[in-house]
Amino acid sequence: MCDQDHFDDDKRDFEARGMVTRRQFGALLGAGVAMMLPRVANAAPVTESEVTVTTPDGTADCYFVHPATGTAPAVLIWPDIFGLRPAFRQMGKRLAESGYSVLVVNPFYRVKKAPTASNGAATPIPELRPLMAALNETTQMTDAKAFIAWLDRQPSVAKNKKVGTQGYCMGGPIAFRTAAAVPDRVGAVASFHGGGLVIPQPNSPHLQASKTRAQFLIQIADNDDQRAPDEKNVLKATFAEAKLPAEIEVYTGSAHGWCPPDSGVYNEPAAEKAWARLLVLYSKALA
Repeated sequence: MCDQDHFDDDKRDFEARGMVTRRQFGALLGAGVAMMLPRVANAAPVTESEVTVTTPDGTADCYFVHPATGTAPAVLIWPDIFGLRPAFRQMGKRLAESGYSVLVVNPFYRVKKAPTASNGAATPIPELRPLMAALNETTQMTDAKAFIAWLDRQPSVAKNKKVGTQGYCMGGPIAFRTAAAVPDRVGAVASFHGGGLVIPQPNSPHLQASKTRAQFLIQIADNDDQRAPDEKNVLKATFAEAKLPAEIEVYTGSAHGWCPPDSGVYNEPAAEKAWARLLVLYSKALA
C-alpha cells in the first residue's frame, strides 16, 4: 500500500507534533538526500558498485555492496515506491557493514533507470503509481529468480548460506513472493510496513510465502494496523498453521513508511528497533 492520502496525513501529523517542518521535509528529501543512519559498531570494510543484472525482460540497474574480504550471506532488498535512491544505498551499505552481500534493486527498470522518483521521497505518489501498476506477480517472481541467480554467481556470496530478502511498503509482498519463487534458497523474509501482504485471492503473497520454509519478520505500522486491524491476525494464523517461525509486531506510534531515513515520517527509535530485529532474524536464519 502506497496511499498518497495516508502519506500526506502522516506527514501533516509529524508537522503538527513539531517532529518535522514542511521546509525541513523538502530540504531533506527534495534531492533524495537521506538522513545519516547510526553507524555500525565494528563495521566491516565494504566494496560497493553500481551493477546491471540481466532478467527475462531486460537489464536492471542495481546497487551491490559486500564485505571487502571473504564471503557473506546474500540479501536482496526491494525498495518502496520511491525506488532505488541514496537512502536505500545507505541502508544496503549499512547491512553489508554488518556482514552481508547486499543487492538493492531498481524494481522499475523496465520503464526507467534510477532515480525513478523525480523528487526523491517527496515525490507525489500519484506520479509513481503507473510504475507500480506495471509490476505484477509474474514480473516479481521472474525478477526474484534472476536477482538471486545473479547473487549466486558473485564470489562474495556464501553459497552454503541461505539468502535473505527484505521489502519496504510495496516491496513487502515482493519479498514474500521472492521466497515463493526461490524456496530452496530463501531462508529469511522481512517486511517493513508492507502493503498488500494479505489480499482476498488464492495467490495472496502471504499464502504463497506460507508454502516455503523461510523464517519471517513482519513489522506493521501503527496506523496501517488501525486501517486493517485483522491483517496481523490472519498473518499469525497462516504462519502458525504452516509451522513457520514468524515474528509479527505492530510498532506503536509509527506511521506507514517509518523505516527509510529519507521518509517524511521516519521514526529513528522505531526504525532502529526494526533494524535490530532484522539482524536477529538474519543471524538465525542465514547462519
